[in-house]
Amino acid sequence: MSDNSDTPLGRAHIVLAQAAASYSHEAIHREYSELFIGVGRGELLPYASYYLTGFLNERPLARLRADMARFGIERAEGHPEPEDHLASVCEMMSGFACNHFAVSHDEEQDFFKRHVEPWAGRFFSDLEHAKGAKFYRSVGTVGRLFIEIESEAFAMEARQNA
Repeated sequence: MSDNSDTPLGRAHIVLAQAAASYSHEAIHREYSELFIGVGRGELLPYASYYLTGFLNERPLARLRADMARFGIERAEGHPEPEDHLASVCEMMSGFACNHFAVSHDEEQDFFKRHVEPWAGRFFSDLEHAKGAKFYRSVGTVGRLFIEIESEAFAMEARQNA
């Protein structure tokens, strides 16, 4: 196993691990509630529709639902959040990467380009700079760097295949 602590993502993981060790479960839960739920509304709304249109439950959600249906992905029972919540979209990408869903590499790349790349990096950057973020600031850094790496990897593949 190689030491990746000299890379931006490696350093970000170290900071995230340190943050996880220094905050209690209760403090992290409270911060989550303040950032994403709040009284009436949290500081950040982690939905593609909001980031791409300024409103919830808009066209980006409809497009995501159409792609989910095409791939045979169903909304998990008991989850009230709209499917364009960043956690759900990342879970779908994870399902592609782990071959839990039968999609081609091109379909996976298209899904990323349509449903992740246009907004997720901006959300993670906003999370890094959110006033209420302490623990989640480091989550934002890891997420932003990961999206940058994935975007570049898919772009490199596209250039090689062109």
